[in-house]
Amino acid sequence: MKLYDYSASANCLKVRLLLAQLGVPYERVPIDMFAGDTLTDAYAIVNPLRTTPVLELDDGRRLSESNAILLFLSRGTRFLPEDPYDVALVVGWLLFEQTDVMMTMGGLRFRLATGRLAPDDPEALRRRRGAEEALQALEDHLRPRVFLVGERYTIADIAVYGYAHVAHEAGLELERYPAVGRWLERVGAQPGHVNDLVPYPANATQGAGTSIYD
Repeated sequence: MKLYDYSASANCLKVRLLLAQLGVPYERVPIDMFAGDTLTDAYAIVNPLRTTPVLELDDGRRLSESNAILLFLSRGTRFLPEDPYDVALVVGWLLFEQTDVMMTMGGLRFRLATGRLAPDDPEALRRRRGAEEALQALEDHLRPRVFLVGERYTIADIAVYGYAHVAHEAGLELERYPAVGRWLERVGAQPGHVNDLVPYPANATQGAGTSIYD
């Protein structure tokens, strides 16, 4: 397998984390999002949407969208429940992660770190409010629980962990959410855990690079 991967993306981190915990060998293909790597004709064949991550299977088929990749890789493993109801709960958290976590705290972190927004810009404040609502929802859910679904570690936890564990880099006060903090520690203590997320490089700064985000 190959993983087309951008090191500063928490969406890519989620896939690297699951692959590490599964012990699955793969070839990592570094993609520099802001050096124009995804804008080439060659990358359009890999993923017409020009995003990362992309998982290429040994037979040449490819999957994009981080949570779809998590779902594919986790089938038949301890990271995805067998009960259909619990599977549906996991999928619900995968949707929550993309709409309520990645789009708020993840998007805010990216825009603040790369100069696309200032902390007091109206759009930054809007995203911060959304992030705080998402963190409070997680806090309420996790207060009586160990993990997100069925009291076991699943891809739901991996997905939400991706951007939630760096929420402080978006200016959010994780100290206000102690149950979330304890859950982040539990996720980080799981066997095989890796966290090799890197800061956004200089070419990710607004106007410094070439990508679909400029």
